[in-house]
Amino acid sequence: MVTNAHERLTDVVAAVVEVAAEAAEAGTYTAEMGRALTAVVGKVGARVALDAEVRGFTSGWQEAVALTATQVTTEAQVFRMPERPPGPAEGP
Repeated sequence: MVTNAHERLTDVVAAVVEVAAEAAEAGTYTAEMGRALTAVVGKVGARVALDAEVRGFTSGWQEAVALTATQVTTEAQVFRMPERPPGPAEGP
């Protein structure tokens, strides 16, 4: 069973290479088949990327919620930046 996105994509690419090799041996490999196999890898790759983004967002969101739930609420802290001296274009 595939457990993560990397393994899933690796399995798909391996299957595509196997199909391409078998077709080449049989003399049935065509440019159209190459485009179709490329599309399969692209579609699975896009799904893997989307799933990773969703999982990353979800875990980040859960981490943020957990962090805010455990913190003691305090007043906001304001940090003032020191004034910078005027630059040559701004004049004295």
